[in-house]
Amino acid sequence: MADTFDVVIIGSGPGGYVAAIRAGQLGLKTAIIEKDKKLGGTCLHRGCIPTKALLYTSELYSHVLHAAEFGINVSNPSLDWAQAQKHKQKVVDKGAAGIDFLMKKNKVSVFKGAGKIIGKGKVEVALSEGGKKETLETKNIIVATGSVVTTLPSIKLDDKRILSSDSILSLEVVPKSLIVLGAGAVGTEFASIFNHVGSQVTLIEYMPNVLPIEDLDVSKALERELKKRKMDVRTGTRFEKVETSAKGVKVTVTNPDGKQEVLEAEYFLSAVGRAPVTKDIGLESVGVPVGPKGHITVDGMMRTSVPGVFAIGDVTPHPALAHCASAQGIVACEFIAGKNPRPVNYDRIPNATYCYPEVASVGLTEKKAKEKGYDVKTGTFPFSAITKAAISNEGIGFVKIISDKKYDEVLGVHLIGPHATELLAEACVALSLEITTEELAKTVHAHPTLSEIMHEAAEATLGHPIHI
Repeated sequence: MADTFDVVIIGSGPGGYVAAIRAGQLGLKTAIIEKDKKLGGTCLHRGCIPTKALLYTSELYSHVLHAAEFGINVSNPSLDWAQAQKHKQKVVDKGAAGIDFLMKKNKVSVFKGAGKIIGKGKVEVALSEGGKKETLETKNIIVATGSVVTTLPSIKLDDKRILSSDSILSLEVVPKSLIVLGAGAVGTEFASIFNHVGSQVTLIEYMPNVLPIEDLDVSKALERELKKRKMDVRTGTRFEKVETSAKGVKVTVTNPDGKQEVLEAEYFLSAVGRAPVTKDIGLESVGVPVGPKGHITVDGMMRTSVPGVFAIGDVTPHPALAHCASAQGIVACEFIAGKNPRPVNYDRIPNATYCYPEVASVGLTEKKAKEKGYDVKTGTFPFSAITKAAISNEGIGFVKIISDKKYDEVLGVHLIGPHATELLAEACVALSLEITTEELAKTVHAHPTLSEIMHEAAEATLGHPIHI
């Protein structure tokens, strides 16, 4: 006899498992299906978390190399990459165990196997153990199957020399040299990791700037900082092909001047994107349409065009970010439970890139604000004028505020510098409350802190910065 649920969720990434928790809290009988051995999805096992663990190790090592500047004498520090990998895995395993606990706490039934919709209100699970299939009956289905690594058609990943963002996480050695294709968040973060630990890194980007979605001033500043750290950054450069060689890889590119060049390195990382997982999960069985890029269109409540079928996370045509997926999952489950949730405001989804220096933003860039017709005023303030940044010798980067001249509303905040991804939280709250620049400037910030830079940037936007 088939089990019956209020909601069945396919996929246990940060969209799926958060949706399951919220559904359980709301008293919905909930099941979650995961084809991997452990819950957590790409973010926990092959994305955000392991990457940030290695970033922390690499930055810590870099700081130790300069410890003498702070009066700490460390002779001949060395990097134990195998231990760094163990630390990474420890963090991941702890996260997975935490999700297991939360499923039990919220009375969520967990099914390990591949989930597939086989009809209205029916999801089949091909169980990982025993080879059997089980059918779950449900009132509602949430598709949270996430995304997978994709690459250019001309690139054949071998996970030996030509790597993806998945396989590079398990690299057993620190490369002497690495070529990274794609200077978005993923590529820039991996470039930072290996630059910190001594690899000669070349970062290739087709667009005119690194982190192309960020504010232009921030992108340009990041490129300057990466170059200062001896990284070979090549923007406006077209990738042609990659071939393996006796020593590693040969990469042919066309430079901005139109001339071709062959670059050599031990390893090559393709970091040019991800594709939604919407094939072979039975969407056609209930008539859920899929767009040309594989995405599922949803409304503000995360409903597809088919009643009772919802979609969240990377399978939707919205920011492919863990926190976006989690927010969408909560909206979907609150709607299913008969609540009246507020739709996700995609203009307020924050971006965070954990390269060095960190980059973070929320709201409109200066260019986007002008395109939307705003009469824009901006203000910037450098970390070099913040005493707390000087204490750690990290007076690099700045904060830039975008405001509307007419009503003084803060439209966007963009940071590059130390702990920018943590400092962003204040900006997220500010934009959520539709705060004015004057209100931000009148908010007293503690001294000495890095967060003072938000106050100073607001004062600068109003035309009277204090400490510069």
